Amino acid sequence: MKQLLLDISPNWWPTFDNFVAGGNCELLYALHQALSGESRDRAIYLWGATGSGKSHLLQAAVSTAQNTQCSAIYVRGVVPDAHEVVALDDVDTLDDAAQIALFNLYNEMRDSGSMLLVSGSCSPLHLNLRPDLRTRLGWGLVYQVQGLSDAEKAQALIQYAGGRGFSLAPEIIHYLLRHGRRDLPGLLLVLDALDTHSLRVHRAPSIPMLKEVIFNQLDFRLNGKDEIK
Repeated sequence: MKQLLLDISPNWWPTFDNFVAGGNCELLYALHQALSGESRDRAIYLWGATGSGKSHLLQAAVSTAQNTQCSAIYVRGVVPDAHEVVALDDVDTLDDAAQIALFNLYNEMRDSGSMLLVSGSCSPLHLNLRPDLRTRLGWGLVYQVQGLSDAEKAQALIQYAGGRGFSLAPEIIHYLLRHGRRDLPGLLLVLDALDTHSLRVHRAPSIPMLKEVIFNQLDFRLNGKDEIK
């Protein structure tokens, strides 16, 4: 029988501080400027490959706004009511009715001076959306979120592990980068599983333990249960 574990790991939430910038320093600066009111840019569109950090940045923006007592909301694949800051992830997935709702929300928030952050998998020009909505999304700032190098991924893994209250030996990071998934969310999911397994068996993370976790996750995916985006 598996031992039940108390949730003793520190809470982890995407913030600008725990985002490894890599080639995205200009984008981070633009977000900070917009959220602080130091720039007049009120619409920002982010695009990039899965795992590049789009969702992290949108959630970090909402968290930052909420910390200053702004009304802010993060949503994925749906269109909310207007707030002072709205972060909408995965615009590509919106159906026809939701696209109309986003078009109207864009106009409403522009008129009120509110801030709209939207992410998608490609640039506005190539989105499979209504032409008028594509045009609106291209009116504001548009940034491609740059993926991380292996060295930057290693930094992100160390930072994430530290946030959860455990450390990683260099050989574990090296093995994970060589044999794990290439996208950062997938790598972080392996770290979560490694941390949980380490606590369960009361042993420090090791290469054999990491191999077991990766093998179990591979078997999990082959059985059609993988839901990593």
